[in-house]
Amino acid sequence: MFDFNKKVVLITGASYGFGEQFAYAFAEAGANLILTARSEAALQAVGNSCQSKGAEVVVVAGDVSVEADVKRVIELGIADLGRIDVLINNAGIADPRGVCAEQFDTETFNQILSVDLIGAFIYARECGRHMLERGSGSIVNICSIMASGSNENNVIAYSAAKGGLLNMTYQMGTEWADRGVRVNSVSPGFVVTEMTRPMLEAMGMDKWISSRTPMRRLGEVQEVTNAVMFLASDLASYITGVDLLVDGGTNASNGTFQIPPIHHQWNQDKPMVPTDYEPVQPRPDWYQALEAGIPGLHYPAPDPAGEAE
Repeated sequence: MFDFNKKVVLITGASYGFGEQFAYAFAEAGANLILTARSEAALQAVGNSCQSKGAEVVVVAGDVSVEADVKRVIELGIADLGRIDVLINNAGIADPRGVCAEQFDTETFNQILSVDLIGAFIYARECGRHMLERGSGSIVNICSIMASGSNENNVIAYSAAKGGLLNMTYQMGTEWADRGVRVNSVSPGFVVTEMTRPMLEAMGMDKWISSRTPMRRLGEVQEVTNAVMFLASDLASYITGVDLLVDGGTNASNGTFQIPPIHHQWNQDKPMVPTDYEPVQPRPDWYQALEAGIPGLHYPAPDPAGEAE
């Protein structure tokens, strides 16, 4: 579907997770790669796999929050491969502790912003300057559904960073539009990798997440990869400043039922087309009281005169 033959793609956070899968997909699509992450050994292993797929690969370890590292990665990549056509701004960290906003410490807040927002800005600025000089390029920022809405699983620093990244996408996407550089973002919902799948399934979190997602399932890495490659490719040549949500409908919803809505029981002559969704919550006591529907609409209303007698 996607042709990146001989294009040069720089991917940050390429040693595992999304970044690793992006690297394999772009290599299979014919791209040459500049890969960077902090973990040099894991990064080299990904680079070796991409080379086996026929890609020319430059592997440079570095920290996205260190400006000197960013400039070194870009300089070495261009020295070896000649240019950068696509930047996938993927590197990011979160906080698994689940600390509420009123207790969140400043040190962790700053650390997350330094990677997820400031590091992404530095890469976009430095690669963007190179692309603007050449008159062409595509940047895809890996954002999050947390950038455009909150939920009970949120982390305040991550939400703030991704919200900033989303607005940076809008600004750069429009500011550079007439000079040949497109900037877009992909916002994944809850997506599992092969690394996280056993943990999510063992803890039962996959069922909880599915219960609050309109598609009633978690996302797959390939589904995010498809969106990233589309926005990076010439197929999206007239698209800039856009955030593509890959979230199973989560952000389009004002809330998704975890028990069957009561009104599904009201019209037995016009039943809802069956679904295989199994609720994660038992039906509460009040459910039976409303199960028959609305008096006077779904069944005869009691006669007030009869009740008076």
